[in-house]
Amino acid sequence: MSHSYSDGQALNVSPNPTFKQILEARLSRRGLLKGAAALAVAGTLPLSLAGCATGLRREGRLGFNSVPVSTADAVRVPEGYAANVLYAWGDPVGHPSASPAFKPDASNTADEQALQAGMHHDGIHYFPLPYGSDNSGNGLLVMNHEYSDDGLLHTDGFANWSADKVRKAQNAHGCSVIEVRDNGGQWEVLRPSRYARRVTATTPMKISGPAAGSVGMKTAADASGMTVLGTFNNCAHGYTPWGTYLTCEENWDTYFISSGTLTADHRRNGVSAKGRGYRWNEFDERFDAGKHPNEPNRHGWVVEFDPYNPQSQPVKRTALGRFSHEGAWPATASDGRLVVYMGDDRVFEYIYKFVSRDVWNRSDRNANRNLLDHGTLYVAKFGDDGKGGWMPLVYGQGPLTRENGFSDQADVLIRARAAADALGATKMDRPEWIAVHPASHEVYCTLTNNSQRGAKDRPGTDRANARGNNVFGQIIRWREMGNDPAAQNFQWDLFAIAGDPQHPDPARRGNIKGDAFGSPDGLWFDDGGLLWIQTDVSTSTLNKNHYERLGNNMMLAADIRTGEVSRFLTGPNGCEITGVITTPDGKTMFINIQHPGETASERNDPKNPKVVSSWPDGPAGGRPRSATVVIRKNNGGVIGS
Repeated sequence: MSHSYSDGQALNVSPNPTFKQILEARLSRRGLLKGAAALAVAGTLPLSLAGCATGLRREGRLGFNSVPVSTADAVRVPEGYAANVLYAWGDPVGHPSASPAFKPDASNTADEQALQAGMHHDGIHYFPLPYGSDNSGNGLLVMNHEYSDDGLLHTDGFANWSADKVRKAQNAHGCSVIEVRDNGGQWEVLRPSRYARRVTATTPMKISGPAAGSVGMKTAADASGMTVLGTFNNCAHGYTPWGTYLTCEENWDTYFISSGTLTADHRRNGVSAKGRGYRWNEFDERFDAGKHPNEPNRHGWVVEFDPYNPQSQPVKRTALGRFSHEGAWPATASDGRLVVYMGDDRVFEYIYKFVSRDVWNRSDRNANRNLLDHGTLYVAKFGDDGKGGWMPLVYGQGPLTRENGFSDQADVLIRARAAADALGATKMDRPEWIAVHPASHEVYCTLTNNSQRGAKDRPGTDRANARGNNVFGQIIRWREMGNDPAAQNFQWDLFAIAGDPQHPDPARRGNIKGDAFGSPDGLWFDDGGLLWIQTDVSTSTLNKNHYERLGNNMMLAADIRTGEVSRFLTGPNGCEITGVITTPDGKTMFINIQHPGETASERNDPKNPKVVSSWPDGPAGGRPRSATVVIRKNNGGVIGS
């Protein structure tokens, strides 16, 4: 989904020779990828570190027969399962005021789009109704809509570009809140619903936390630096234990252009003179960073809102830092504080975590209203010895001083990437989704790929990012010291190195035990301890680097105790599989199919013969549509069992 600095001072972490000896012995025993020395760094955590799923439903065992790779324009699941489309781009959310129907010729107005599903479904979460229950038959689905394909969104694409087309595109971004119900074995969207809501690129939002009201957040339209319009390029997500949704702004920079001089911070965060072709700046001046240099500072945050209250105002939580947020995954520290893990999805960017100052209140939901405004943001350093640590991004500590160009804590958070550079954090191969094991608290993160690793004038390999020209990616994992998510140090290794076992280049064959995959992206643990892995092989590289052997993008499940990986689902042509959640009883799964039919240009047009999908409506439907899919086991059992 996305697109060098000094290594800095060495990190002082506690020694653990026992772990190092065990890991090196295991690596030597496995003899990973003979002939590819750079990859002989990965292994499986010793059983004492891998944790167990005792007390969890199913104990993480795979209970289905894998499906074969596929190039069919369809969603395929194992025998004994059924998959049905629930909510596609253009479907009405069920707002109390109106439910405009989708028009296959893309003639829906901007106002109608504001009451319909946005484009390119991504992260998704299920909130039971009522709040505080474990109801598996009625709840709220909240999901992100990452970006827009204007060739599909408008009847004539970019032709006759106008303010109304910009407004429709902005309304196709953001989030949906829909109410869903199991109606006798068939899931449906309830319309109307008092909970139904769209959050878009123009929804008024509050800015909170250390950067609120700071110099860097003030603009001509908002002299206070306290409010901002909209959220966009919402990729993965998160949630809080008190029942709010966290939507994460990823490639926000691609919407901006600059008609003036680009600042160092603009360049460090990807703002360019031309942008990525969304053309919002032509009718919405705030997207010209040359005229409004602080407007980019107001995007790239984690946004919290309450799905149970459709009148609640979304809040950008600046204490969690500004970068290309892939997601925000929660864990609870041993003392009750909230920890949020986050990846910055760009090549050579970083893994972060936020630790709240205060304990979250289990009995008073309202008491947690501003908990994410106070705490410490950290960035990860992965040592070559299998140990690592978390370095605080705190003004006045280490190099984060006025003498080194940082003015205050707000500046550190707005320029989180520059602060992480100064601390010498480990540059990763595109950190994407993160998953925390429900029993052991072990943390897994997908590093989807990095074809620039080791290229001229680019950072070289290290043990965490061991392959140059890394087109297949890997999954890294770590265990915090004392199994406490708030710990300062951790132990790490690589759970899986993705690749094709028949690739002619030994360095690209990987070490997967079971079904092969490439470019791991989505990642999630169910309550039974199964690790679900989703892939995002770009269409621009699909027929390069031997990727064609892997077929369409897929979702797999892994037994982390044995390392066995089994393919559970394959998607339609040109799509990405992203977003996964189940109901509390584990018997219904919701996943998202994003950008079916996407071509290398990433600007689809149904009249263009290169469009490779007509999913889910078929050839008569005219336009491929991203959609949420419901998966159930025919016998009513737990998914994956």
